[in-house]
Amino acid sequence: MPMSRHVLPSGTTVEITTVADRPALAGADLDVGDWPDFMRHNRVSEAYFGRTIETFPDTCLVATAGDSVAGEAHAVQLALGGSRSDFPPGGWEQSVVWAFADARRGVTPNVACALNIGVAWEYQGQGLAGLLLAGLCDAAAQLGFASLHAPVRPTLKELEPQTPMNDYAYRTREDGLPVDPWLRTHVRAGGRIVGLAPASWVIAGSLAEWREWTGLPFDRSGPVEVPGALSVVYCDVDEDCATYTEANVWVEHRLD
Repeated sequence: MPMSRHVLPSGTTVEITTVADRPALAGADLDVGDWPDFMRHNRVSEAYFGRTIETFPDTCLVATAGDSVAGEAHAVQLALGGSRSDFPPGGWEQSVVWAFADARRGVTPNVACALNIGVAWEYQGQGLAGLLLAGLCDAAAQLGFASLHAPVRPTLKELEPQTPMNDYAYRTREDGLPVDPWLRTHVRAGGRIVGLAPASWVIAGSLAEWREWTGLPFDRSGPVEVPGALSVVYCDVDEDCATYTEANVWVEHRLD
């Protein structure tokens, strides 16, 4: 995709390109604000996410403001159809595994799947995330893909960990747009909520690991509410393990 320039409400000009066009800026260390430590221990992400910009540079983006990196976005490319569901229950994890398997085997992709969009702290709240989302759609369209899929992590779901995602995801305001602001950004950008990915992001560990990650005791079996989690973590004292299974919301952006 060609470089695009945008002026943020603060007056700052940002430039958005693919990593393929500016590889020297790939993998910038962005201060995007607080991120729960436990979320950094997904094994699929640990294995693959760092390789995304090398394997799929045409669908990974970087946004700059002058000499600083203001934001980034990552999407993988994969082949869907046939025996593969367009919107698999495994969400983020399944899409990543399929994408890297396809790349290794030389399978021609037909869909892009967004993994994340990050905006540096000082540029948040100015619409840059929406601009990066639009950039991902443009990059996927340039490659001839008919759609961009996104297993979306709703921003404010963490405030209601006991609420089923199926209830939360479809809440709308009076204007018909989703109540959740990140889902609302996707829908305003032309996306359509098409279902849930009930096992999109899984984190399992010993109770000692969960105590280290969260500072919580994890000394009783049953559900545990963890700050930053979209749902409860299930603790099993007898088995010395706890598991977090995060549901995401599948959104489809048609590009044709």
